[in-house]
Amino acid sequence: MAAGEKGGARKRPEDLRSHRWFGVDDLRAFGHRSRMLQMGFSEADFRGKPVIGIINTWSELSPCHFHFRTRAEEVKRGVWQAGGFPVELPAHPVTEQYMKPSSMLYRNMLAMETEELARSQPCDGLVLLGGCDKTPPGLVMGALSAGLPFIFVPAGPMNSGGWRGKTLGSGSDAWKYHAELRAGNITPAQWKDMEGGMARSFGTCMTAGTAATMMLAVEAMGLTLPGASSIPAADSAHPRMATESGKRIVDMVWGDETPAKLLSQGSIDNAVAATMAFGGSTNAIIHIIAMARRAGLELDLERFDAISRRVPLIANLRPNGDTYLMADFFFAGGSRAFLNRLSPHLDLSAKTVSGATLGEDIADADVFNEDIIRPLDRPLQAEGGLAVLKGSLAPRGAVIKTSAADPRLLSHTGPAVVFENYADLKKRLDDPDLDVTADSVLVMKSGGPQGGPGMPEWGMMPIPQKLLKQGVRDMVRLSDARMSGTSYGTCVLHVAPESHVGGPLALVQDGDLIRLDVPNRRLDLLVDEAEMARRQAAWVAPTRRYARGWTSMYLDQVTQADEGCDLRFLEAGAATPEPDIY
Repeated sequence: MAAGEKGGARKRPEDLRSHRWFGVDDLRAFGHRSRMLQMGFSEADFRGKPVIGIINTWSELSPCHFHFRTRAEEVKRGVWQAGGFPVELPAHPVTEQYMKPSSMLYRNMLAMETEELARSQPCDGLVLLGGCDKTPPGLVMGALSAGLPFIFVPAGPMNSGGWRGKTLGSGSDAWKYHAELRAGNITPAQWKDMEGGMARSFGTCMTAGTAATMMLAVEAMGLTLPGASSIPAADSAHPRMATESGKRIVDMVWGDETPAKLLSQGSIDNAVAATMAFGGSTNAIIHIIAMARRAGLELDLERFDAISRRVPLIANLRPNGDTYLMADFFFAGGSRAFLNRLSPHLDLSAKTVSGATLGEDIADADVFNEDIIRPLDRPLQAEGGLAVLKGSLAPRGAVIKTSAADPRLLSHTGPAVVFENYADLKKRLDDPDLDVTADSVLVMKSGGPQGGPGMPEWGMMPIPQKLLKQGVRDMVRLSDARMSGTSYGTCVLHVAPESHVGGPLALVQDGDLIRLDVPNRRLDLLVDEAEMARRQAAWVAPTRRYARGWTSMYLDQVTQADEGCDLRFLEAGAATPEPDIY
């Protein structure tokens, strides 16, 4: 039920933000109206109606969003039906597949662009079209800072993959079969043949990777229509959801349902709990912290870990499970059924963009396959899928996806095999003379927010080839980088402070003993303090590689992983005033 239907004050046409552009009688408004007429719109199309900015991250280099040209039109249909005026605004696509050195370098650019598009244009409300890993948080961060009513339309997962009678999951099976290729168990011709079977439609990765995690987290925060995050991109329900989102945002504008009025601490905790119960991507920790800070709400690594300890992992999906993909999740009841099952661990009073509470949104949702969405008393894992570690090697924290790790390695001590950066790893990893065993701990430096730059997904380091041929398929690996949410293995990530700024990771040397103790949430470098002080005194900061442009500004402003990797000048400060119109 919308705010106005509950008896709250509703805006009049002259209260609309766009009225300042179109509704007044002066020379500037004359020009604004004239230019609308130039594009073929009549004054009745736009004057006195909510102007809805559709922020579209479509690109021909963004396969996850390849259907957004069509979805934008379907959103417009809903806006028109509800009596609004839709305008499509293209934004930076932040495509995961092709952007180098890392799409994470550009998440904050999308956030800044979204905020400035909304503020500088005559928008009364926003519909955000995103789905690939960095677009949900980037769009939401910017929209939160802009402060206008908004609703998120998730891209949805692609169709399941298939190859030679096997079901393939994007990302997860690429890593799996690439290891078998390097081990000599499949041929180069078979590997090549697999390319056409891995991704079979537009949409995001259909494993429970970062894209699926972030779309679910945004829904759990209350920022999508109920059930929107799990609808497959190619399913006919997806365009219907887009149209309903277009309808709904118009009423949100009339009811002045801004994010400040919707979001609460409970909304943020719901996103964290859903991520943990989903066995979601480690990347979600960085993104949800950044979104929470943009909303002026509290969230730190300790809260993630506390929620993870009490929330069971109930989504049996790859890469945590070994069988099911996102289409299976949808037909098992999807996000509404998942959240309904998780309801004892959620704040059901949290408001959502539907106009109702989360509890009301999910009240009648049923689970149709209890092997996919598990009962709380029969989870895939008793605790959530992620854990936060601290210790002498990670004073400000590190993270690990326990649900995708080998349980026997969660308590492990081994000697470090150190790579100074990814180029060093690529050069030496498969050297037959590399001094490495299955008990070693692979360590990679220079993968953090500044070192990458942009924290690339290098954290799932490949297993050395000579160990693969011995049958080794997992070992402890640690870095200040991220890893794809579709990845798996005992990978410790997001070590903070990062090596590039002189964190303890920068001082690790070959042969140093490293102790991983996930049950006690510890990550320690077993080197005495005097030796560490000697190494710290001798450490020299890396030479800066970027002197201009976006990357230079990013390096000046980016925060560490435990703070969300936002830009300092974007995450804090007084609200930006409305623009003067002269």
